[in-house]
Amino acid sequence: MSSPNPSTAPSGPVDPAPKSTRRTFTAEYRNAIIDEYNQAPHGEKSAVLRREGLYQSQLREWSGARASKRPPKEDAKPHNKTEVSDRREIDRLTRANARLSKQLTQTEAALEIMGKLHVLLESISESTGTPPLPKMP
Repeated sequence: MSSPNPSTAPSGPVDPAPKSTRRTFTAEYRNAIIDEYNQAPHGEKSAVLRREGLYQSQLREWSGARASKRPPKEDAKPHNKTEVSDRREIDRLTRANARLSKQLTQTEAALEIMGKLHVLLESISESTGTPPLPKMP
C-alpha cells in the first residue's frame, strides 16, 4: 500500500461550497434554445428547460427581446438601504413641499382679502366722518 503524497494535500481548510458565478448566454445560444423550445411538442417543453437548467421566465424574456430586436434587460442591481431611504426622504419632502405650497397660496389669498377689507373700511370711515384707523407698522 502506498501512502498519499503529503505535498499535494491542501494546506488550509477547503471551502466545501465555492462561490458560484452567474451564467451568461450568447445570443446564438438563446436563439437556439428558444427555437428548440418552440418546436418541442407540448409535453416535451419542460424537458428542454430542465436539461438546460433554465426557467420559462428566462425564455419569455429572451423571446420578447428577440421579437423587439433589443438586447434583454440587464439584471438590475437590488436597491440598497441607502437608496431606499433616500427615495423615502425625497417622497416625504415632495409631500411637504406640496402641503406648504398650498398653505402659502391660502395665506397669500387671505392677505389680499385683508388688504381689500382694510381699504373698504377706510373708505367707509371717511364717508361717515369717523376718525381713521391707526396705520399698522
